[in-house]
Amino acid sequence: MQQIDWIILSVTLLTIVVYGVYKTQGSRNVEEYILGNKQTNWFTVGISVMATQASAITFLSTPGQAYHDGMGFVQFYFGLPIAMVVISLTFIPIYHKLRVYTAYEYLEQRFDLKTRSLASILFLIQRGLGTGLTIYAPSIILSTLLGWNLTLLNVIIGILVIIYTFSGGTKAVNVTQKQQMFVIMSGMFITFFLILYMLPNDMTFSNALHVAGANEKMNIVDFSFDPETRYTIWSGIAGGFFLSLAYFGTDQSQVGRYLSGKSDKESQMGLIMNGFLKVPMQFFILLIGVMVFVFFQFHEVPLNFNPVNKAAIEKSPYAQQYQQLEEQLKALSEEKKEYNLLYIDHLNQNYDNPILRNRLTAISGKERDLREQAKELISKADPKAETNDKDYVFLYFILNYLPKGLIGLLLAVILSAAMSSSASGLNALASTTAIDIYKRNLKTEKSDRHYVMATRYFTLLWGIIAILFACVGTLFENLIQLVNIVGSIFYGTVLGIFLVGFYIRSIKAHAIFYGAVLCQLLIFYIYYLDVVSFLWLNFIGAMLTITLSWLIQKTQPKAPSSPEITEETTLT
Repeated sequence: MQQIDWIILSVTLLTIVVYGVYKTQGSRNVEEYILGNKQTNWFTVGISVMATQASAITFLSTPGQAYHDGMGFVQFYFGLPIAMVVISLTFIPIYHKLRVYTAYEYLEQRFDLKTRSLASILFLIQRGLGTGLTIYAPSIILSTLLGWNLTLLNVIIGILVIIYTFSGGTKAVNVTQKQQMFVIMSGMFITFFLILYMLPNDMTFSNALHVAGANEKMNIVDFSFDPETRYTIWSGIAGGFFLSLAYFGTDQSQVGRYLSGKSDKESQMGLIMNGFLKVPMQFFILLIGVMVFVFFQFHEVPLNFNPVNKAAIEKSPYAQQYQQLEEQLKALSEEKKEYNLLYIDHLNQNYDNPILRNRLTAISGKERDLREQAKELISKADPKAETNDKDYVFLYFILNYLPKGLIGLLLAVILSAAMSSSASGLNALASTTAIDIYKRNLKTEKSDRHYVMATRYFTLLWGIIAILFACVGTLFENLIQLVNIVGSIFYGTVLGIFLVGFYIRSIKAHAIFYGAVLCQLLIFYIYYLDVVSFLWLNFIGAMLTITLSWLIQKTQPKAPSSPEITEETTLT
């Protein structure tokens, strides 16, 4: 990195932190610290919701996902807009009417304390893991490619987030996320147009899409009914819907964003804004990955984008075999470039040559075979090595092909996204711990000032836990998939509890508690068996919770009508 890149990176991150502290000092009460005094407008709500989900993992892993597998991952988000409508019509009015600080307060009013505690604990487990991952993800990749110290990076990112989240709570998270989203999207748009500029002179954007299509990167929708196929339109609409419903409707890191809205309408408009923009945003980020793939049709590409793997293989008995594969890839790259230029020439004459398309597809297949052979050699050289290099593709491109200054901006994008998502996570973890665990179990009532300080100290505690988890974390396949897998294991059960609370009056506290516990154990077992794509765990978990609690309720002796169900806590 050049000095200009360091300056841009440092100034961007420090500006965000200082601005967040300056704008949000001195919270006087719990409502101001946890809910931002309920003064957030709809646009800030929408930006904050988007920024919370758009972690560094999104901008590191998604382009790499598209580079290797094409645009199909966008199907994962197809259920999100529907979920936004359901949450706006169902969840938000109840939350605002009850004036809750966290989503889980509702569950005690609808059921009982143990159900509230169960949902809170499940949230704390999965969000604690998720927040550690949002810190760890950029750290592991930046440390690998730039040689930075991994532990030091984890600590720096964690401390920057803790500073302004500790200081200003929800308001600090909201105001900084606007700046972070501006930096993020500016950097991504600049990168996209720069890639197009760096393509061969006679190559149009339409040509680039044709090249991507010839290499099977533009297969956006898969109508397959195979449950083991990870991304299909069915898993996207059904599984993605239930994951989005659980994440945006019951995860305090998101619920806290729109609970701070000025009114029901402001919160609803913010969520609908997210529903309109999220799928196009993810499509655009995936498209950047596809354009990186097109760029590398005309430039040499490594066998494996992770430099640690190359260093390990060079010190092993398999170095010569790996070098032979590199030479084959180099020769294939020349052939690939030649055929792509010829294909573009035909496209410019309005002729989509099917013979050349087939040839490009065949070359792409040969390249995949060489990469698989390289992975096998890497595994032999180091059985513990992570051969999946999807998370390294985009950053490799940034560091090796972008001009000075822009590298610093793109690194600021990645770290800003990490800070944005981590801040929401810490704020939600602290709020849930303070309100649902600490305050609820105190024997004596304390002052508002006491709970503000308690929430701040819980922010610090969870920040330290997240940093420690990041320091001992391990890379697992593709990071964006790992985050969604962790969420899918827990979200379905929690969503099922809320759906029963909102919609099924006949199910009482005893049945929902034990139904949820049993469901969570079954989800662990189903995931262990690996019989379905992780996206389906959200749907299965929600349906299992509802079904099991209904069955348990049916076995209970009928009791006199209970006043626990009110118009305020369920839908009429």
